Amino acid sequence: MPDIQISRNHSLGLAAARAHAKRWGEKAAEKFGVQCEYDAGETQDLLRFSGNGVDGQLRVTASALELVAELGFLAAMFKDSIEAKINAQFDALLA
Repeated sequence: MPDIQISRNHSLGLAAARAHAKRWGEKAAEKFGVQCEYDAGETQDLLRFSGNGVDGQLRVTASALELVAELGFLAAMFKDSIEAKINAQFDALLA
């Protein structure tokens, strides 16, 4: 079971959600040193991220963003802070 699960519905459509997700991945790579891999699909995309004690993925569809992440031992100590930051980032992306 993942340590962090975040789901957000939106009305952006896939193209706009894809752009936001790619930008989120770029910022995560810069700020937190994670490696990101983005796979675009016809009806959904998948952004995989890994590094600094965090492994997860962000599923992007025309109507939702769904993030799941597993935290390593040290990162787990900051779970609440990490989850709050991701929630705030998603709030800002979808505002």
